[in-house]
Amino acid sequence: MKKNYLIFTLALFGVSLVFFSCNGTNAKTIKRMQALEEGVASPTTEAEIKEAIQKYQTRVEDIALANQQIGIWYKMLGSRYLDNQMYGEALEAFRMATTYYPANQNLYYFVAVCAGFMANQALDYSATGSTAQKFNYLKLAESAYLEAIKLDPKYARALYGIGVLYIFELEEPGKAIPYLETLAEVEKRNVDGLFLLANAYYQTFEFERAMEIYDEIISITTSSEDKAQAEANKRKVLETAYEG
Repeated sequence: MKKNYLIFTLALFGVSLVFFSCNGTNAKTIKRMQALEEGVASPTTEAEIKEAIQKYQTRVEDIALANQQIGIWYKMLGSRYLDNQMYGEALEAFRMATTYYPANQNLYYFVAVCAGFMANQALDYSATGSTAQKFNYLKLAESAYLEAIKLDPKYARALYGIGVLYIFELEEPGKAIPYLETLAEVEKRNVDGLFLLANAYYQTFEFERAMEIYDEIISITTSSEDKAQAEANKRKVLETAYEG
């Protein structure tokens, strides 16, 4: 009951502010309302000033706690939308969550994932021949991945995600290499990441390096399927190198 009362009180307080703002009430009126609510309208003595500080400090702590919970709820909502493949709604929910937790690398990762899905769904319904909307979503994904990596340079999922984005979506494999190299250092047995890295080297004509990565995959993988794929890819790289 106490928690519900706190949430109701904060919600009512927020609605009151919106109501008075919409009806032209100025900031001074709102401040007077806050002062009356706390009973510290005009502190003069040292004791009254200290009491006022304590009362407003409690209010600040209550609002901070409510905002933290709102951020968590947005994250939960985004996750639920993502599970149900409602990528536009998920993107907006995770975007809102970042306004409450701007230093959370996981939120930016999910923004990037949702933006990637939205790019694939950005059809040219007006038949204009424009791919601007798809490109904008891809660039949003790129910026979100980069923000996640800036917050945590060893964030494996974001390193892998931006590798996929650069190689297969933006067709800039050279940009993927430094991030996938970092991923290979962070997770030395990440076979999927190594396949991506070898692909990036192949597309940038660094054939020897690509074959080295395929050899590494062959040596560490326990999957016969992955080993066969790495051997086949290595032969293809070798053939391409000889043809060149």
